Amino acid sequence: MIPKEILKKVKRIEIATRGLVNDVFSGEYHSVFKGRGMEFAEVREYQIGDDIRNIDWNVTARSGHPYVKVFDEERELTVMLLVDVSSSGNFGTTSQMKGEVAAELCAVLAFSAIKNNDKVGLMIFSDKIEKFIPPRKGKQHVLRVIREILYFKPEDSRTDLNVALEYLSRVIKRKSIVFLISDFLTEDYEKSLQVANKKHDIIAIDIIDPREVEMPSVGLLELEDAETGETVMVDTSNPAIRGSFYSQSKEERETREKFFKSIGVDNININTDRSYVEPITKFFRMRARRLAF
Repeated sequence: MIPKEILKKVKRIEIATRGLVNDVFSGEYHSVFKGRGMEFAEVREYQIGDDIRNIDWNVTARSGHPYVKVFDEERELTVMLLVDVSSSGNFGTTSQMKGEVAAELCAVLAFSAIKNNDKVGLMIFSDKIEKFIPPRKGKQHVLRVIREILYFKPEDSRTDLNVALEYLSRVIKRKSIVFLISDFLTEDYEKSLQVANKKHDIIAIDIIDPREVEMPSVGLLELEDAETGETVMVDTSNPAIRGSFYSQSKEERETREKFFKSIGVDNININTDRSYVEPITKFFRMRARRLAF
């Protein structure tokens, strides 16, 4: 039995994201993620401005009037949500933890997908595949996806992106839109990501808490690695330590973004202390411009 508080969260997320999907993201999503191609719909009489390459010469010859073939975009796509549920997702110093932000992002993307008649699947992973839900259509399916993300209790605490990416390549045979949602606090996943991106269209969504970028000056502070349990005492009042922490986190983020770009993986940075609407909208528009050329 799913606890009432989880069901309330699901409802709140559905209500919060419905307006965004209807007013902002649905049209942007459609323009960016186009279908697999064009399928024949019908023939009709030629009209001024029609592409002469679409003239159906057989029908034209029989009728004595020019007719053209009409095509519809073959829209149906498969969207896979790969969600990192390692223990670092339970971190948050603002109004939401990283895992909660991930759930809202999944809701927006999933509702945008089904509004455009696409299938949505879910893979929840830590350093193993914790849960896999095959792609399907429909609102009830999307609500199940959101419930799973909010309610699921992972067995392991660490992250292994290789496991998720290799499993994706094995079980999803058709080229899909893949949103890889993580904080990417792991190593040695570059080769797997490069291989998976050759088959699928992968978008990396990096969820960042401000305290993972900049350390506050609050004196002695015991820090614990959420995934390993290791602890360390840090004097945050020391400017050199804070400066080193900031420089290292910045360098790691820039290196990661440079790698994504080098292999053709689009990257969206989401900060837990800011709305995700602007970066998601910016991504859609940037990608739409790129497709136009």
